[in-house]
Amino acid sequence: MMKSATKWALALSMAATLMTAGAQAARNDIILGVRLEPPHLDPTAGAAAAIDEITYANIFEGLTRIDENGSVQPALAESWTISADGLTYDFKLHQGVKFHDGSDFDAEDVVFSLDRARGENSVNAQKALFEPIYSVTAKDKYTVEMTLKRPTGAMLFNLGWGDAVMVAPESAETNKSNPVGTGPFKLDKWIKGDSISLVRNPDYWGTPAKLEKATFKIVADAAASLAALMAGDVDAFPIFPAPEMLPQFENDPRFKVVIGTTEGETILATNNGVKPFDDIRVRKALAYAIDRQSLIDGAMFGYGTLIGSHFAPHNPAYLDLSHVYDYNPEKAKALLKEAGLENGFKARLFLPPTDYARRSGLIIASDLKKVGIELELINVEWAQWLSNVFKGKDYDLTIISHTEPMDIGIYARDDYYFNYKNEEFNAIIAKLNATADDAERTELLHQAQKKLNDDAVNGFLFQLAKTGVWNAKINGLWANAPIQANDLTAVEWMD
Repeated sequence: MMKSATKWALALSMAATLMTAGAQAARNDIILGVRLEPPHLDPTAGAAAAIDEITYANIFEGLTRIDENGSVQPALAESWTISADGLTYDFKLHQGVKFHDGSDFDAEDVVFSLDRARGENSVNAQKALFEPIYSVTAKDKYTVEMTLKRPTGAMLFNLGWGDAVMVAPESAETNKSNPVGTGPFKLDKWIKGDSISLVRNPDYWGTPAKLEKATFKIVADAAASLAALMAGDVDAFPIFPAPEMLPQFENDPRFKVVIGTTEGETILATNNGVKPFDDIRVRKALAYAIDRQSLIDGAMFGYGTLIGSHFAPHNPAYLDLSHVYDYNPEKAKALLKEAGLENGFKARLFLPPTDYARRSGLIIASDLKKVGIELELINVEWAQWLSNVFKGKDYDLTIISHTEPMDIGIYARDDYYFNYKNEEFNAIIAKLNATADDAERTELLHQAQKKLNDDAVNGFLFQLAKTGVWNAKINGLWANAPIQANDLTAVEWMD
């Protein structure tokens, strides 16, 4: 009798073990760690990358989308045709698409979204993307005609940005707190300061997401990020904030460490409109005074690529200017003397709440002190940075990664926070915007990169690496970041 009972207990134990293993294999939720909490959840009304990193391709969709390789793919537009003169685009929309509130998506929503983005009262952070549009018309319920003022070679790419997602007139004004898109996930709840949870959209028009739930856990501290992964409280950090801790994961079979590329040009952004930075000799002195390789080694623990202009090294049109301003403090001092600043000067360096900015700020301050420039380091939160630096232009220097894709054209904007105004550069960008031929575009992009380097508009430091760490059983997270996104549409757990 005892033997039978023992066998029966053993069988039950084995069954329970198998059931547990099966349950683990069938897991359909994920917890992702993110460094920053977004200010809100409307990608059409904010510049913060943290917004798109949660909403892009998950909650909101555009007519086109950018894939992991940086290529343009169809999204809400299943196809399109472009006239021979490059001025007229006809988009054929998918039918049967619904917003999360159950309302239908059709051509009128496209007209509303694009007119809103380019309108006089637009608060879109990338409003300039839509300036070439002359008109948007609904030809029928599922066909949209867009006409341009001039040929714009990057228009399909521009329509794939998070700033160009489709919204509905009924919900557009409340998308900051209650985002209503057409994507495969919809908002479940937002616990301020803690997490943002998404759930699978059961009425999604396309291929359903494999996950039922995704939670973005806000983990602001680097040490806490390590602890959260080790304890299993967080399954993945698409961008792990502490590169110095990566070796602890590399030899642990429970994790994957995936080093990819980003569109993040990390720059010492310079206010070209205030003294003494309106003097090109001073800006060049800054460039020579910073030991950028030591900056990568010290602030980023070796992860990052030197750059010499506002352009990603992985792009086929990249021009390597990374060694034009190699570290030369004596040359920096000579330029400052030539500018009448042989006794140095003081300036304010505003540092947003990212580890790369705060760590880089300390190293840059040390480098500049050696040539007589005293920096006041001012730590600010994102709301302050966006309000005072980005919008108010009340700053001397700041450190920031511009993670928008192919964004060299921002230097041609009249009221951009760099305060760089150069007609020669503007002409290059205007010609680029009107050119579709790949070879011609590459040559113009080379000219644009060289002009920014020649003018030392900003301190071009390094291209931010994408340092991902996640559970080894997770499949489908992006290795690279050609756009600000944590696209969860193909993410799943593997046995």
